[in-house]
Amino acid sequence: MNPSATLEPVSSQPVSTNRPHVNIRALPPNTYVDGVYGIFNPQIGTTRGGKPYLKCLLRDATGEVSARLWTFEAANFPDLESAAFVWIAGSTEMFNGQMQIKLDQIKAVEISEDEMMALLPTTSKDINTMFEEVSRIMRSLSHPAMLALGEAYLTDQEMMSKFRRAPAAMNLHHAWIGGLLEHTLQLLKLAESMLPLYPQLNRDIILMGLFLHDLGKTAELKWDRGFEYTADGNLIGHVVRGAIWLQFKAAVAAKQSGQKLPVEALRVLQHIILSHHGLPEFGAARVPATPEAIFVAQLDNLDAKTQLSLTCARPDPPPTVECAAEFTDKVWALDTRLYKADPLKNPEGH
Repeated sequence: MNPSATLEPVSSQPVSTNRPHVNIRALPPNTYVDGVYGIFNPQIGTTRGGKPYLKCLLRDATGEVSARLWTFEAANFPDLESAAFVWIAGSTEMFNGQMQIKLDQIKAVEISEDEMMALLPTTSKDINTMFEEVSRIMRSLSHPAMLALGEAYLTDQEMMSKFRRAPAAMNLHHAWIGGLLEHTLQLLKLAESMLPLYPQLNRDIILMGLFLHDLGKTAELKWDRGFEYTADGNLIGHVVRGAIWLQFKAAVAAKQSGQKLPVEALRVLQHIILSHHGLPEFGAARVPATPEAIFVAQLDNLDAKTQLSLTCARPDPPPTVECAAEFTDKVWALDTRLYKADPLKNPEGH
C-alpha cells in the first residue's frame, strides 16, 4: 500500500509518456506499468477497515484488466468518474487467479484522436466487407416497398457512416468500434440460415426488423471520447429513436420510389423495434406479440449472450499470459461466473 497514492485533477492537455504503450493483453504479472488506458466503471469500495478505495476497469484495444487504488480520497471521485482515459502507474499482480493492477497513481487525461483510436477496442473483421454483405442481404428483399425502405436507410450516408463504426453497447456484447455492424450482420446471417426451418415467417419483415432493431444506437452512443451515452441516448434511447426514425424513413421511401409500405407492415416493424428486448424489465416497450417479433427478439438474445460469454471466457485472440483461474469473475449480465475451458480441446492435440 502506497501512502502517497493520489488521484490528480483532469489535465487539459494531451498526455504521453516516454515508455511505449504496453497492451493489456500482453501485461505479465509482477511488472511495473506506466501509461495511458481507457477507464470503465469506476467505483468506490470500502476496505474491511472502513476506508474508501477505488476500483475500476482499465481498457485498451486488446482487452481489459481490473485495477485498485487502496489509498483514495473519495472527494476526488467526480474527476475520475467523468473521465474517459487515464494515465496510471502501478504494478501488475495475480489475485484469485486473475491479473489486476495495484495502482500507485491515476490521473484523468485528455488524449489525441490518434491515441484514442489506438486505445479503443475495434472489430477484428473488415468493416467495408461487412457493410457490403449487409447491403447485399437488404437488397435481396422481395416486396417493392420493403426494398425501397431499405434503400432509404442504406443511402443515408451520415447514418450509415455511424452504423459502420458504432459499438453495439457500452460494455456488454460487441462493445467495440464496428460492433453494431458486426452484430447486425451476424443476426442477418443467422436468420438466413434458420428461416427455411420456419416457412410461415415473413422473410422481408424478419430481415428488415433485424437491420433496424439496434440502428438507434447510432444516436444513443458516441465514441469520440471512449464509449458514452449521448443526450439522445439518456433521454430517448435507441428503442424509441429507432421507431421514430422508421415512421420518417417509410414516408421518405414512399415519396422517392412511389412504393408505399402497407400500414400494417409499418406497424409490425415498429413493434419489432419496440419489443426486441423481450421484457419491460430489460428495456422493451412492448412484449413481442407477433411470430416475427418473437423470432427477432430470440435471435438478438442468442447472439448478444453468446458473444458476451465468448468475450469473457474465451477471448480471441487469447491473452499472452495464461490465467490460472478456471472461472471468470461474475458476469452480471449473465448472472453467473463462466467456466472457461473447452473440455474437448486439448493443447497437445490428443
